[in-house]
Amino acid sequence: MPDRDPETFRALLKPAAVRERAREMLELGLAGRLLHFEIRPERLEACADYVLETIRANYPTLDIPFHARWRHFVVAGDDRWRRLDQAAGFSDPAARGRAAYDLAVVSVLLDAGAGPDWRYRDTVTGRDIGRSEGLALASLDMFAAGLFSSDPADPLRADAAALRHLDAAALAQGFQAGPDNPLLALEGRAALLNRLGEELERQGLARPGDLFDRFAAAAETGMLRAPHMLGEVLATFGGIWPSRLMLAGVALGDTWRHPLVAPGEPTEGLVPFHKLSQWLTYSLIEPLQWAGITVVGIDELTGLPEYRNGGLFLDSGVLALKDEADARKAHEVSSPLVVEWRALTVALLDEIAALIRRRLRRSREELPLAKVLEGGSWAAGRRIAREKRVDGGPPLSIVSDGTVF
Repeated sequence: MPDRDPETFRALLKPAAVRERAREMLELGLAGRLLHFEIRPERLEACADYVLETIRANYPTLDIPFHARWRHFVVAGDDRWRRLDQAAGFSDPAARGRAAYDLAVVSVLLDAGAGPDWRYRDTVTGRDIGRSEGLALASLDMFAAGLFSSDPADPLRADAAALRHLDAAALAQGFQAGPDNPLLALEGRAALLNRLGEELERQGLARPGDLFDRFAAAAETGMLRAPHMLGEVLATFGGIWPSRLMLAGVALGDTWRHPLVAPGEPTEGLVPFHKLSQWLTYSLIEPLQWAGITVVGIDELTGLPEYRNGGLFLDSGVLALKDEADARKAHEVSSPLVVEWRALTVALLDEIAALIRRRLRRSREELPLAKVLEGGSWAAGRRIAREKRVDGGPPLSIVSDGTVF
């Protein structure tokens, strides 16, 4: 690449770049030029109906919260984070915000696909809970037990010292994982938290919660922009991702290559997603709101290219594999097929959101993408997966190290 200006590559860390490249992939698909997928736009209306049906079932009054990790801490109507918050009696809103950030960062980073067989036994209800909800509850219980704190006198924190030394055995115990209850990518999850601890120390931060103070200080007028938050999340945690692109000294995080994208441009062939970082940013908004800080520009963030949202479009027939044999293979996250699938997911989520707003006669301000995701596309993806497959798993098999899906 002839242009080695860091700013050229730093632009790929913005949500606008994610949306732009995703739209380009969609246009390639509509022109029939993609390598692995066909797009059937005539199926979008039915897909939107299915998502809307799911929204009405989950939120009959259409009072939909944002898509965030906090939703997964609610078990059978019992908000476990709220219960923990009330019992803790934090000294002030900042102390509460730091603890919430510690929990959110660790919990989101542990939220890669669990696999179809793993379950977490909830000691309160006795229920066995799998997938994202199970991972969330397990991470909350580990947080409450002080697993991520190096100070026994201050258990409700996640600090660099504890994270650096956390091993897979301790994590397996917290997740109740073992030969009879296998959890995917356990070593990868532990290594990610180790790198989180190392990166925090490298940046002179004691804990993820220090980011709360940074955001509070930046909100001079009591207002903060969501894209600014994403930029800080990427800058603070960008060094933790393994085997990722580094160009002109810029760590590009969740950015992958595809041969057909942006021909002739300095960033030719590069497709950014920042899925976990955006999921984390969505999850860091509410603790700021609890502290009286207004977050704006939330709709500038994109849909999340993971297997529930992506599976929705495959299972509903909006997307179709050009080679049916690909449905029976395992695919690396770096493969052009997965890059196509994820980019198309981002672009199609915008299309679905627009259709649903039109049906409900709501504006983007009234029904932002974050609420469509929650209401919404993610739940619809899970629902249709259960209808299509006994284990409710995704329609494609992805080889995951616990840091993307």
